[in-house]
Amino acid sequence: MKLSRRAKRMQAHHARKNDRNASLNMVSLMDIFTILVFFLLVNATNSEVLPTPKNVVLPSANSEKLPARNLVIAVNSNNISLQGKIIISVKAAMDNQSKTIKPLFDSLNDLALSSKDITDKKGVTIMGDQKIPYALLKKIMLTCAGAEYTNLSFAVNQKTSGTES
Repeated sequence: MKLSRRAKRMQAHHARKNDRNASLNMVSLMDIFTILVFFLLVNATNSEVLPTPKNVVLPSANSEKLPARNLVIAVNSNNISLQGKIIISVKAAMDNQSKTIKPLFDSLNDLALSSKDITDKKGVTIMGDQKIPYALLKKIMLTCAGAEYTNLSFAVNQKTSGTES
């Protein structure tokens, strides 16, 4: 018996519905991958950005060097922290008559003994708030030098070339 057009169409439809080999639309896949590639190219940067704590306002300066991977000492108006761990309060560090800060010195020595990968170059990046007193900054630098961290860097916000202040 001969099948009508409608019966043939219904058989073909049911055959497609039960087909186990599903096909993907290549145009849609290519569109998705193209968008993904452009997104990754736009958002990829080759400069390393140091995470700045919320309560630290960095000074602005003309800087052409990219930050190195060093230990980070963050200094705000209240605390001095090393690698995100609070070491001592600023008030206690300033009240101390010594030229160095003992808890910071001990922490730097502990880090030098415990990890070799970060401290091979013996470098420290100081992220100091722009309003901290120079006497405190000097104590921190002397403490770092005493713990044999002689490669000191300061984190700053990079000025744009057209800005003068």
